[in-house]
Amino acid sequence: MSEIPSTFTAVAVKRMKLSEAMIYRCLDQLTDEQLWYRAADYENSIANLLLHLAGNMRQWILHGIDHQPDVRRRDEEFALTPTMSAAQARAHFTATLAESCNVIAAVPAERLLELTDPQPGGGWGEVTLIEVILLIAGHLQLHAGQIILLTKQILARDLDLTLPRKR
Repeated sequence: MSEIPSTFTAVAVKRMKLSEAMIYRCLDQLTDEQLWYRAADYENSIANLLLHLAGNMRQWILHGIDHQPDVRRRDEEFALTPTMSAAQARAHFTATLAESCNVIAAVPAERLLELTDPQPGGGWGEVTLIEVILLIAGHLQLHAGQIILLTKQILARDLDLTLPRKR
């Protein structure tokens, strides 16, 4: 039983890194202009999603678990015009994800049932660190799927992300 907490955090980090790898396979095929592309104002660009994921991880993991200051400015994550280069958005996402994975990997078993409220006023209330980790890993996977779909639509082709291929 003592291996369950460390296995849980290791699996969460593994899933997050798998999502990261799929996202990078998409980003590597797109130009800066394509990363900021949105078909309509009510949609998000891939760059917006990178900023949103970084903001979300910073608030929930780095603030909620690691007790860093909450510096998130959520509305800026969804700006209609580019707020930085696509390379800067990618670097921000990369750094935040790496730091978040390090924090998750280091959570001791005795803290997993600890309560936190990483998003005061956001409607979640207090949640356990287990729930925070599950929510963030799932949130990353959800938006990775959106980034994959948007990339397929922008490039108008299959991305060949799965092996083995069965057609």
